[in-house]
Amino acid sequence: MDPIWGLVFIAIGLFMLVSSLLKSNFIIYRLMAARSKMLWGKNVHRFYQVVGVILIIVGILVSFGLLWS
Repeated sequence: MDPIWGLVFIAIGLFMLVSSLLKSNFIIYRLMAARSKMLWGKNVHRFYQVVGVILIIVGILVSFGLLWS
């Protein structure tokens, strides 16, 4: 897998992490949070914080070729 995909994972993870910390009003985040709220309830922002951190870690591993080489 090319390192570019690792950077894409990192960018998406950062988007999710920052949006969830700020409880953003950005339309894409609001749509994702609305769909997830049915399952996660009031913990939907915490869920996206955890997912964001996991995506950042996976993106770093993919960028360095330690995962999916």
